Amino acid sequence: MPLDVIVVMDPIAHIKIAKDTTFAMLLEAQRRGYRLHYVRPGALALEGGVATAQVAPLQVRDDKAGWFTLGEFAPLAFGPGQIVLMRKDPPFDGEYLYDTHILGIAQQAGALVVNDPQGLRDFNEKLAALLFPQCCPPTLVSRSAAQLKAFVHEHGQAVLKPLDGMGGRSIFRSGTGDPNLNVILETLTDGGSKLALAQRFIPDITAGDKRILLVDGVPVDYCLARIPQGDEFRGNLAAGGRGEGRPLSERDRWIAAQVGPEMKRRGMRFVGLDVIGDYLTEVNVTSPTCVRELDAQYGLNIAGQLFDVIEASLPQ
Repeated sequence: MPLDVIVVMDPIAHIKIAKDTTFAMLLEAQRRGYRLHYVRPGALALEGGVATAQVAPLQVRDDKAGWFTLGEFAPLAFGPGQIVLMRKDPPFDGEYLYDTHILGIAQQAGALVVNDPQGLRDFNEKLAALLFPQCCPPTLVSRSAAQLKAFVHEHGQAVLKPLDGMGGRSIFRSGTGDPNLNVILETLTDGGSKLALAQRFIPDITAGDKRILLVDGVPVDYCLARIPQGDEFRGNLAAGGRGEGRPLSERDRWIAAQVGPEMKRRGMRFVGLDVIGDYLTEVNVTSPTCVRELDAQYGLNIAGQLFDVIEASLPQ
């Protein structure tokens, strides 16, 4: 019997299909004969202890002139025979947190949620990398502007960022003698009330911020190096970086081997590691990207690898 794939994502009308990994997953699910359902943004709910959503039947096409068709929205209760793709982008705010609780109840009712809702709550994408300190550059997380400033002075150059951003937003590079350092720290910590992260600047960023994809803890053989352009130090594609595919290095595979087993153990089926030079900087679990670019450059089907893993984990 065909299964139902239910996708929780940002508005589908606004995606860029050439770069959207969720879209790649939907194309693959449709190719396999699954029924697709699109959750109306903000429409997860609990009704008498039952996890529900307002959903519409969805069809997708790899056509930038018109890539989706929606049917009528109707209520749906989560349960067995369903695969739920939780693919909403950060920020990880209170509303996102509540949605993971609802999806946890959906999981208890028999739906298979990818990635695991408990793991989404546990793994902040900036802090999760620090669970593997052997892979990371020197890093400090603090609300104290004085402590963060001392870290910058110790290392000469540092990258400073909030814990809840994505796409390169609100990331600063600063160093000893920077007249803007104080105001950067005041802004990031909101006057000492919010945690911020400082990380020693890695000059290898000029060669790219590599995105390594893990499928059930196993790395895809190629990564996408996101290379800063012009006078920009950030490699994020959203910040104008250029994507260039590369085979994994021996160090990349070592980092993946450090992180992958724990991700698999925690039900994190699809994870993106950010690696600059020899160092792990982030572990992305909410909505990792770069599938479309790697598929196009190397003739891969990464979403197919993911659905192979999902199918193997379904009750027989």
